[in-house]
Amino acid sequence: MRGDSEQLAHMLGYEFREPGLLVQALTHRSASGENNERLEFVGDALLGFVIAEALWERFPDADEGRLSRLRSSLVKRESLATLARDLDLGTYLRLGAGELRSGGHARESILADALEAIFAAVYLDTGFAAAREVILSVFAAPLERVQVAGTSKDPKTRLQELLQALKRPLPKYGVLQITGSNHTQCFRVCCTLADSTEETQGEGMSRRRAEQQAAEQMLDLLAAGTDER
Repeated sequence: MRGDSEQLAHMLGYEFREPGLLVQALTHRSASGENNERLEFVGDALLGFVIAEALWERFPDADEGRLSRLRSSLVKRESLATLARDLDLGTYLRLGAGELRSGGHARESILADALEAIFAAVYLDTGFAAAREVILSVFAAPLERVQVAGTSKDPKTRLQELLQALKRPLPKYGVLQITGSNHTQCFRVCCTLADSTEETQGEGMSRRRAEQQAAEQMLDLLAAGTDER
């Protein structure tokens, strides 16, 4: 471990009673049998709850699907790795020789897992309140950006942005059925993704409204798939 773990603790605004917990949180399995994998398991669940609670408080009018999508955007691997880099976490990692040679200190998965393990280490050191404080401190800027961005974008725009971020093909919309008279038409539309069998449907008095509903359903479907993983 090239960096001083005490310096990292200072950056987190937390002093460990048991410094060994922080050392373990920074230890990859390639370096030791006493590594951060079990801590990462706890930290993942802890982080999900704290961020869910923070979003629930900030967006009292948001429904479950929207809250899930916001949480997923904050705690996904890429987001965690970015926060870990902001802390220069790679400098403090304990890696085996092979991981050091292959640049493991900069790998997204290793950085994200180590950050979650640190949150668990704080929790095991002094409890939930301290872990919550550290998590909210680390996530202060991302949570503020979410607060400023709000949830005003329409479902089709949000779906397009999400798929672009995931480097997946953009959705396609197709009219399945049009019923009613010229003045009271009802459109049934499907939303499909070219790289999977996922499909959702929406209905509305205009094609645009039906497409928005189908996009909202697709966002919920993708969020559910993220939670299951």
